Amino acid sequence: MKNLTALLAASTIMVSAAANAEMLDVEKDELKFGFIKLTDMAPLAVAYENGYFEDEGLFVTLEPQANWKVLLDRVIDGQLDGAHMLAGQPLAATIGFGTEAHIITPFSMDLNGNGITVSNEVWELMKPNIPQNADGLPQHPISAAALKPVVEQYSNEGKPFNMGMVFPVSTHNYELRYWLASGGIHPGFYSPEDVSGQISAQALLSVTPPPQMPATLEAGTIYGYCVGEPWNQQAVIKGIGVPVITDYEIWKNNPEKVFGITAQFAQDYPNTTLALTKALIRAAMWLDENDNANRPEAVEILSRPEYVGADYEVIANSMTGTFEYEKGDKRAVPDFNVFFRYNATQPYYSDAIWYLTQMRRWGQIAEAKSDTWYDEVAKSVYKKDIYLDAARMLVDEGLANEADFDWASDGYKSPTPAEDIIDGVPYDGKAPNAYLDSLTIGLKGEQKVVGSQVEG
Repeated sequence: MKNLTALLAASTIMVSAAANAEMLDVEKDELKFGFIKLTDMAPLAVAYENGYFEDEGLFVTLEPQANWKVLLDRVIDGQLDGAHMLAGQPLAATIGFGTEAHIITPFSMDLNGNGITVSNEVWELMKPNIPQNADGLPQHPISAAALKPVVEQYSNEGKPFNMGMVFPVSTHNYELRYWLASGGIHPGFYSPEDVSGQISAQALLSVTPPPQMPATLEAGTIYGYCVGEPWNQQAVIKGIGVPVITDYEIWKNNPEKVFGITAQFAQDYPNTTLALTKALIRAAMWLDENDNANRPEAVEILSRPEYVGADYEVIANSMTGTFEYEKGDKRAVPDFNVFFRYNATQPYYSDAIWYLTQMRRWGQIAEAKSDTWYDEVAKSVYKKDIYLDAARMLVDEGLANEADFDWASDGYKSPTPAEDIIDGVPYDGKAPNAYLDSLTIGLKGEQKVVGSQVEG
């Protein structure tokens, strides 16, 4: 009788799922999605390889892109239907910084996943400034204060201290700037007239595509960089650099990439948008389920040339719950890559607002904005209702658990406490201007950059 009851229950779930699937009549079933060769594109690869897109009636092609600008431009002009994006890209495009277009996201792709790496030469100069554990290994997290004397030494020798990040509105740019500033190193301002981001800078940040980071470091063109995996671990494996800090140590469980589509796409193809969001949620769940039990399989998928194309060992170094700093100094970091737990996939307004505050902090947003403005922009880009509608369908179909989603949220996370951020400054997405005022280096209030000076 028990077996019969279970069988009937399973049959009911299958019928219910089939009924719901039939109700979702996708308007466009052939789709092309873009990505950059980083491990955090994993939800796209998994949704494709595990058949989650096909389960939703979607026939998807995944295509690597040359760089973030090309990727964004191709989404805007319709060559791509959507893409793995830097979280800052939909926000910057929507407010008109750089290419202007209304881009939205119904799905956040991950938390954490980045690191800051320096050259071997810089690391040797930093080490005397870093406290050691009892085992003689460096004490983590490592403050940028350990780098400050090195930057000053280079300056005294007439050498600009060049560092790489992947794009002006990338998490990597903002995390690198955040870490540098927290250690008293000025990373420079932007202005409408000078978009180099190097006004008043002590460390000069410039764009380098992610896969080219290790080679650029080895060539001596840059002395350090901030990038996603596997390109920090690649420096360790090649013996050309040392990751000094992860973004998990800069801001615990910080938001990373998003899946971006145009607002027009979502308007024209609402069911398709729901369907692709469902598939991506399932992929994220698979990546994190059973304490990351599927990660070795995910690493094998990502190591294929059509996805990330790095060696299995390089990707596994961070993707399977560890992170290697100096060669041989491998430490447990189980949350280095988070794809589903901690509501990682839900697009929170507070995540969007953090990116906007960093744009304002460094002058990409040239004029002061009200707290209301930050809220309105966040809500125009981060679409929690689409996400929760897709999640509800998965729950109703028996493919997801009710308890795994933040149904009651007003779109804002609880404030991040001081102990979870490298500079000890708490973050509350509902008070962006107060947050900006609390940061030591950066624009505040009505300040703006005029020429090479901050006025106001």
